This record gives sequence, structure tokens and C-alpha cells, in this order.
Amino acid sequence: MKEHLPYILHLADNALIIGHRNSEWCGHGPVLEQDIAITNIALDHIGQARNFYQYAALLKADGSTEDSLAYLRTEREFRNCLLVEQRNGDWAQTVLRQFFFSNYQSLLYTSLEQSGDEQIAAISSKALKEVTYHIRWSSEWVIRLGDGTDESHNRMLQAINELWPYTGELFMPADFETRARIDNVVTDITVLKDPWENKLKEVFDEAGLPVPAPGFSQTGGKQGTHTEYMGYILAELQYMQRTYPQSQW
Repeated sequence: MKEHLPYILHLADNALIIGHRNSEWCGHGPVLEQDIAITNIALDHIGQARNFYQYAALLKADGSTEDSLAYLRTEREFRNCLLVEQRNGDWAQTVLRQFFFSNYQSLLYTSLEQSGDEQIAAISSKALKEVTYHIRWSSEWVIRLGDGTDESHNRMLQAINELWPYTGELFMPADFETRARIDNVVTDITVLKDPWENKLKEVFDEAGLPVPAPGFSQTGGKQGTHTEYMGYILAELQYMQRTYPQSQW
């Protein structure tokens, strides 16, 4: 399965970057309970990333470790979708980003439980239990804000406008995803779009929010071409390891 390293790293990078983004809320959540909730979700994602990085390091068999894959690769080497690296913005933008991604991740991990790669199937099955909570939590917040005050509703509309152009990339297969599909590692991700949109419409209808019409999609993250935010993320994420190589707690 070494030929599918780019796909495994893609899964790991998605989880690591959204986990790091959510971790930025630690100590800054709107109330203590939600501060703890978003921090725990961040830890869930980082745990998923660790499992995929450990598997990738095992396959590489060149001395790589989960730490080197997370901390010593450059921006162009990361294969995460652009959605997960978008700025936190306000609480509305953060919870909507989580809902968009968790909705996708739930469908993806469900399909990956049937992966021809037993290790990917096992990691996905374990992670799916966490993602089930993530989608419930984020859905409740989208509804709460969308169907709340004029202020919260307008903030959700702004968040949709900001994030919607980054959702299309989720369902556009990169070369490594096409290869993985051919080898029965992953199903065709394009078939996930309809159920993703169905869940989105269900939640948006309850929240009183409009579902945007199809439009232009920003792409490039899977190929290593990222938004301006990615460099800042890695500068913070990788600082200690690059400044003090091989340091340990």
C-alpha cells in the first residue's frame, strides 16, 4: 500500500490542520462548556491525524515518524483541503466550518470502513465514533445561531458566504484519490456529494438558512497549493520542532 501514501497523508493532514485550528479556541470559547467541547474536538482530530501519520511512517520505512511528518514537511507537501485551513473568524464561522467538514468526514469514514486497506478501515471505524459527536455538536450550533437573533443569523450568513467556495474541493478527486479508488482503498468520493448536500439542507432548513447555489469552487489544497493562511498555521505549529530539533518534553 506504499503507493497510496499521498492519500494517507491527505487524511492525516485534513485532521491535523482542522485540529490545530480548533485548538486556537482553547481558553477563548464563548462559555466554559463550549470552550471544553471545541478543545476536545481538536484533540479528537489530532488523535486521528496521529493514527494516519503513524501508518504513513510505517509504510515509508525511511526513518520518518508521526512527528517528522507533522512538523518537518513544508507547506507545499501538505495535501489537506483548503476548507480546514480557513481562519476561525467568529464562533459562527468556526462551527460552520466544523459542520461542513464533519458532514463530509462522517460520510467518508463510513465508506472507508469498507476499505481494501485494513489499517485505513480500522482507523476510520474508530474515528467515526468521534465524528458522530462532531456532526451533532456542530449541527446544533448551526441551528442555534441560524434560528437565533438577527445578529446570530446574519453572522451565519456571513460565514456561509466566506466558506461555501471551499466546499466543492471536498468532492473533486485528486490523482491520488483516483488511484486509491482504482485499488479499492476508497470509494468514489463524488458519490458522497448528494448525501452531504441532503444533510446540509436538513440542518439549514431547521436553522432558517439558505442553501447556496452551486458556484465557483476554490481548489489546490490537495495538490499542495494553499491559501495564505497555511503558512501562518505551519509557522506556529512547527516552531518548536524547527527551532529546537528533536526536543522532547
